[in-house]
Amino acid sequence: MITGGISAPHHLAIRAGERILRLGGNAIEAMIATAATCAVVYPHMNGLGGDGFWLILEPGSTPQSIGACGTAGLHVTPDHYLQSGLSSLPTRGPLAANTVAGAVSGWDALLTLSRRLGGQLSLDTLLDDAIAHAEQGYAVSTGQSQLDQDKLLELRPYAGFAEAFLVNGNPPQSSTLFRQPRLSITLQRLARDGLDSFYCGALAHDIAHDLQRMGSLLTAQDLEQHRTFPIRVLGMAHDSGQLSNLSFPTQGLVSLAILGIAERAGLADVEPNSADHIHLLVEASKLAFVWRDRFITDPRHTTLDPQSLLTEKILQRLAQRIDRAHASPWGKGSGPGPADTVWLGATDPSGLTVSGIQSLYHEYGSGLVLPRTGLLWQNRGAAFSLNPESPRYLEPGKLPFHTLNPALAQLKDGRIMAYGTMGGEGQPQTQAAIFSRYALFDIPLAEAIAMPRWLLGRTWGQSSNNLKLEHGIDLRVAHILAARGHILEWLPSRDLAFGHAGAVLRHPTGAVEAVSDPRSDAYPA
Repeated sequence: MITGGISAPHHLAIRAGERILRLGGNAIEAMIATAATCAVVYPHMNGLGGDGFWLILEPGSTPQSIGACGTAGLHVTPDHYLQSGLSSLPTRGPLAANTVAGAVSGWDALLTLSRRLGGQLSLDTLLDDAIAHAEQGYAVSTGQSQLDQDKLLELRPYAGFAEAFLVNGNPPQSSTLFRQPRLSITLQRLARDGLDSFYCGALAHDIAHDLQRMGSLLTAQDLEQHRTFPIRVLGMAHDSGQLSNLSFPTQGLVSLAILGIAERAGLADVEPNSADHIHLLVEASKLAFVWRDRFITDPRHTTLDPQSLLTEKILQRLAQRIDRAHASPWGKGSGPGPADTVWLGATDPSGLTVSGIQSLYHEYGSGLVLPRTGLLWQNRGAAFSLNPESPRYLEPGKLPFHTLNPALAQLKDGRIMAYGTMGGEGQPQTQAAIFSRYALFDIPLAEAIAMPRWLLGRTWGQSSNNLKLEHGIDLRVAHILAARGHILEWLPSRDLAFGHAGAVLRHPTGAVEAVSDPRSDAYPA
């Protein structure tokens, strides 16, 4: 019996990882197969033309990280946009395709780490499922079909999009057999020539050629200079155990701060899913988002040590600012807005555990599909600012701000939980909801993920900044929240705005729980 597990938002990606575990592969190898397959069968949310972040825990060790995110190109300058009459970074089109895609380099770094730990499966084997689904086709998920309908008018004009993702000019219906033959060939080239060929060599030449021909400012030099890098792993002691997340340029600091502030404001003493539970986490989120907007940037562009903000003194001081009876003011905010993402998790019989995340930023990224390779390119650079006073001010070679942040928890009784979610501003809030339900209130993990959620601010597919409640939250809870001053908005049950969460949990006995969100397409129709 294999005491391992995989979590992903699509059932074919889960199967790909499980196949690797059955072949004797480790959690990292399974994660590469899962990530590659998810990049094919969930193209609206992630892809080879996007970025990724990875948090890896070896048994008996401390967590380590891989930052697989690209910088702005060397010719990507604020003046270019300002002289083009733009006051902000575009979210679609060639000028939005302005940062190098790091996802494939992350798989390469994972493969190197796997080899060091004794992994022996070939790259061909790890990419088999992804190649097959791109070449032979897969059934379009409900999520992809729905999003295609919603974003049709916005995305159809962009180069290559209609040819790659529409059928006779229309979005494919759910369960339609859908193929990506050019992407299959690209994956086969990677399997043959190595994952680093994405950045150097003939494949990289094709990528750079298409980007420049389509009007992007990225060059072959930008691809060649790209490297993965270790991101500092932030740690925070919690009454339940040790929590880990990633430092800048991700918002991992925010995810940890919300839980740290709420703990000191008395979260453990309230009723689960009560108005007090939601209120404390929402108020802690408001405080943590102030840090996000003030501080988070390329780590090379700041002297701030984010770990220094997670001290008992600072967290306690912030907790004291929470009024248990009244919501603090919350305006329009300046957060990153909608983002599409997939969270992926794996653990194997040895206890090796991986928490990872991939994204194109907005749904279908820049909308550009490169003709030679079938690659859909991200628009992560839209997170930059043209305001010189902003910590996210655009500069050539700079890392953009990332909402992405995979989480890990090492609980005091020996349980290890990798968890995370998609959802822009919602990521740290949903992490807090899931962790508090499971670790503080002993709600079974699958229920903790499936239960109705809440979100403050802008998130996936939404532009308003009020407090959104998912249908199913008790009306009495909503009335109390409204009485405390929260501006509420109801959204349907399992609305995409609440994201796709997941978790992989290893018990001290070796038993494993792998849970994917019922809001996702993790379960075959």
